This record gives sequence, C-alpha cells and structure tokens, in this order.
Amino acid sequence: MTEDNAAPDGEPNLSDLSRKSGPSHGVIVKPVVNAIGILRYLAHKGAPERAADIARHLGINPSTCFNILRTLVSEDVVDFNSLSKTYSAGLGLARLAEQLVTQGQRVQLALPLMRELAIAHGMTVTLWRRMGDDRIVLVSSESSPTDLHIYMPVGQRLPILMGASGRLFVGQMNLSTEDLRTEFANIRWARPLSFEEYLDQVHLAQRHGWAVDEGYFSDGVLTIAAPVRDPARSIAYTVSAVMIRSQNGDTEARIKILGEALKELGTRLESVLF
Repeated sequence: MTEDNAAPDGEPNLSDLSRKSGPSHGVIVKPVVNAIGILRYLAHKGAPERAADIARHLGINPSTCFNILRTLVSEDVVDFNSLSKTYSAGLGLARLAEQLVTQGQRVQLALPLMRELAIAHGMTVTLWRRMGDDRIVLVSSESSPTDLHIYMPVGQRLPILMGASGRLFVGQMNLSTEDLRTEFANIRWARPLSFEEYLDQVHLAQRHGWAVDEGYFSDGVLTIAAPVRDPARSIAYTVSAVMIRSQNGDTEARIKILGEALKELGTRLESVLF
C-alpha cells in the first residue's frame, strides 16, 4: 500500500476497505457488506483489534459488529483471543484465498491439453464450470491459431440447459420430467427444438458419455461436450468443442471421433483440476 492510500495516522484507507464491489444495482444485503468490510479491515490491519475499535473505524453499530465477528469466528475466518478480547484475520481466510488461487492455477494447467486438441482438430476448445443450479460459466478457451475459429469470451454465462454442455449437466440434476419441461420452456433456442427431441438428446448423451448441439444454441454453430467429474463423480466442468457447422464436414462419424476425443480429454483434465 502506498502512502497515498493510507490515512494520516497510518491506518488503512477506510473508504477503500468498505468499498462495495460488483454491480451497483440490485439487492444489497447490509450484514454481508459489513462482514466483508470487517474482513478487509482485519486483513489490512495485520494486527489484533477489539470489537469496539473495529465498529468505530468502520462505522458499524457495536452490537451488530460484535454479532458479525462472533459469526466469522464460528466460520473460522476470524480468530478471537479470549485473553486480550481482540480479533484478527483467521487461518480459514488464508486457506480460502489459497484454494481460489490454486483453482486458478489448475485451470492454467488445463490450457496446454485444451490447446493440443484445438490444434489437432482445427477448432475452439472451451472449459465450462457449473455455477449453482441454473448457470454455467466459461472459464477458459483455446483455439487453433491457423484455422477459422469462434471467439468465446471468458466469463460468459449461459442457462444450465443450453448447448451441448447443458445436455450433460441436466442429466445429473434429478429434475422431474415436468420440472425439466418448465425449465426448457424458458430457453430461447436459435432454431426450433421440441422438448421431446431435447430429452432424447440428453438420454443419448448419457449413453455416449458426450453430447452434441447442432445449431440449437447458436445457428450455424456445432458444439460437442464431454464431462469433467470431481472426486465425488459429479460433473463439475465440461470441456467443449465449438466450430462452424460443416466447416470440416461434420458427419456422424466425425462427430463421434470428436466426442470420444473430448471424453478422453475430460478424463485427463480430472487429474489436473482436482
């Protein structure tokens, strides 16, 4: 931290510590904002602090501050010294940060394997991660440098049912047929697709171990996806091939070759990502 970012008495700049990140609209849950502010303050402070002093520095009601601190202690992200009655950033917070860094590093280790397949078959290879019950997010993309390819922005989010990846994720969501039909009705497809056709494709993906979307996600685009399973054997990621339809003569035989190649890559990525 530079001197420009510090308060005159050497304390961290409180406006920086309490700054809210993310969208400036929508529902703001004040206790969550306060909890994050407390964690930022303790991390920047680097020394134990009493609850009353934390509340004063951050402008939080003392009783509210105490209750939040007690909760953070129970979650192992803040440590409490019963002798000095002070709080400090806990080991659990460091472990949480370490896990996030490690996850990013593991995704980086997956890139050479994805790039190898992209170059071998002249296509874009993407890695998607499940986010909650209703979304998937693109975490990485690799393309063949010498072939026409489709640009996919990292961070892009899609409904979990969409694309070839969706046909894999939905297979482990344990939705009733009627619930799945309701979710399906909310999806806008690029070209007509009936629920019965979609359900057949989900079942086919379960049998093959890989899935196909032939222009329903995006008109003129063929996607093929295979699962990447976590140690509990749940699908945590999918690895997907994206290409212009018919650019390489996407016959049934070629689709099968790519599907099996992605299935093998998905298995290799399990040892890298987990």
